[in-house]
Amino acid sequence: MNGNRTYGEVYREGAARLGKAGIEEAALDARLLLEFVCGTDRNTLLVHGDRDVSGDEYGRYSGLIERRALRVPLQHLTGGQDFMGLTLLVNEDVLVPRQDTEVLVEEVMKQLHDGMRILDLCTGSGCILLSLLHYSNDCEGVGVDLSEKALAVAGENYERLREARPQMKARFLQGDLFAALGSEADERQDEGANGSGEQFDIIVSNPPYIKTDVIDTLMPEVREYEPAMALDGGADGLVFYHRIAKDAGKYLSGGGMLFFEIGCEQAEDVRKIMEEVGFREIAVVKDFAGLDRVVYGSWFG
Repeated sequence: MNGNRTYGEVYREGAARLGKAGIEEAALDARLLLEFVCGTDRNTLLVHGDRDVSGDEYGRYSGLIERRALRVPLQHLTGGQDFMGLTLLVNEDVLVPRQDTEVLVEEVMKQLHDGMRILDLCTGSGCILLSLLHYSNDCEGVGVDLSEKALAVAGENYERLREARPQMKARFLQGDLFAALGSEADERQDEGANGSGEQFDIIVSNPPYIKTDVIDTLMPEVREYEPAMALDGGADGLVFYHRIAKDAGKYLSGGGMLFFEIGCEQAEDVRKIMEEVGFREIAVVKDFAGLDRVVYGSWFG
C-alpha cells in the first residue's frame, strides 16, 4: 500500500487485505476502520470516494488493517462498541458487548420500574447495568466484577455516560460475586442478614458460560484477545449459574427477579438450577436468531 490513493482505493485495498487474511466481514471492517481513521461516515465511500487520503491517515489505516488481519478484534482497534444505542469503551480487559446481550437488557427493561435497585454480577464493561440506568429514572445500580481492570473500564463508561445523564447512580465493587457486597459492608461495619444489609429488586448477570474444553475452539478474536476469566464457566459451563442462583434469594426483595444470559443449549439446565433453589415463574427467551438466550424467574422467599 502506498500513500497516493483516494478514499475508495484505500478502502478496496484494505478490504482485499482482510479478505486474504480470512476475516469474515472483511469489507465491513475495512470500511469501519477507514471511517475511524478519517473521521468520516458510511456515506463518504459512496459520495466522496475520490477524496484524497493523507499520508498520516494512510499510515494509521495500514497499521490497523495489519492488526485486524492478525485477528485483533475490531472493537479493540477502535476502542469502542455500540450497545443499546450507547457507545461504550472496550479493550482487552473486558468482553466486547454482543447484540445477543441486548436481548437480556430488553427483557430486564420490561420489568424495570422507576426507583428500583439493580445488581449486575460479572459486570465487565458495565454495558448491562449502565444501559438499564440510562433508560430508566431514579434507579440505582451496583456492578460487581472480580477483575480490577474490567471495573476500571466500567467506571470510565459510567463517567462518560453521566456527562449526559448526571442523575445516574451506580457504584462498582471488586470481588467474587456476592462476596463483594459483604466486603463493602465490613468496611462500613453495617452488616445485615445477608452479610451486607442490601436488597435488590433485580439481579442480572451475563456470567462466564463457555465449557472449559471448548474455549480453545473459539474464533481467534475471542480465544486470544478476550479475557479468559470472562469466558470460562467450568467443565459444564454452569458453575456461575449454580453459585449465583444459590445465594440470589438472600439479596432479592420479595417478588424480586433474577435474569441470566445463557448459552444457546443451556436453557433447561439453568431453568432446573433456578427451580431447585426456589425461583418461580421461570421463563426462557430467544434471541434474534431464534436461539435460547435469556432465562429469568421471580423470588417470593
